[in-house]
Amino acid sequence: MSVLVNDGIDNLLKTTSRSFYPTLRYLPKKVRGQIGLLYLLARVADTIADSKHGETEVLLKLIREYNDAAQEKSAKLPDFSAIAEIQENPNEADLLKNVKDVVDALDIYDKNDQKRMLECLDTIVGGQILDLQRFGPAKEGGNISALKNNQEMDDYTYRVAGCVGVFWTKMSLAHLIKMDDNKQEDFFAKGIRFGKALQMINILRDIPEDLRFGRCYIPSDELSRHGLIPDDLLNPNNIDKFRPLYDEYLDLTNEHLDAAIEYIKMIPETQFRLKASCMLPVLIGQRTVTLLREGNILDASDRIKVTRDEIKSYARKLLTALLIPGGVKRLLEKNRDSKI
Repeated sequence: MSVLVNDGIDNLLKTTSRSFYPTLRYLPKKVRGQIGLLYLLARVADTIADSKHGETEVLLKLIREYNDAAQEKSAKLPDFSAIAEIQENPNEADLLKNVKDVVDALDIYDKNDQKRMLECLDTIVGGQILDLQRFGPAKEGGNISALKNNQEMDDYTYRVAGCVGVFWTKMSLAHLIKMDDNKQEDFFAKGIRFGKALQMINILRDIPEDLRFGRCYIPSDELSRHGLIPDDLLNPNNIDKFRPLYDEYLDLTNEHLDAAIEYIKMIPETQFRLKASCMLPVLIGQRTVTLLREGNILDASDRIKVTRDEIKSYARKLLTALLIPGGVKRLLEKNRDSKI
């Protein structure tokens, strides 16, 4: 099944979005291409910001020029050839070599959809710029810098993921569903929390990898409250001391996921595909939180993630649940604290 009308763009999606591509496949055709294209546009910015080489100012210049070129077609795309050559991931290198095709694909869609995509991209790029300014390039062996407080963490999760909840909701309301004005504010708020939930999972799952490259998204003020500094998280033996704070963030993530479930309940039953596309990441997210509670996240040798086979299993269970009255609710509730 092609996600976009352009096979080249679709192939870039397949190779760069292992966990997101299954969600795209569920989406209704009216919004599938736009959401897939936004993913690629954002992934370009993310790849620049996460480059393991290069000076901060060089990367900031690249990401700003890229965003300017996407926002204003009259602006010229920067040359990504040098940064593409140093990418460790060949799929990300391929994405950087084909940025022009990704940006040009915006013309497939009408001006309103282009505006929605570019507004979201602009917010995401703002988050990536803040990341570079705070941490610099993701280089191994340097000093570890941390976010200062929970407000900075919440702002970051909005900029790089919560805003996608806004975009997703705008696209749904524009193309798929009608909703009373008095319900839309709640729908948007829950959509933001949906996006934040997924980013919190990334933060809480990727602590060892981020620390290796000098980045700590666990706020220093909160670590200090528990008698810790960012460098302490490099030692797996500190898990007992870190666990109470880590559990607080896992609890917050579960609260965001509960809001995501309420978001799904607000989608009309007739929107089978839209519900399914939202439910799969929630199921995977719930399972990931369970695994994170059980493991020692500070042990870099024990990578915690949901397997491909589990993702396929969830996809099968989801299809069954959607066909049974009350099946969706039972599946989500069972999965929240499940160890299957």
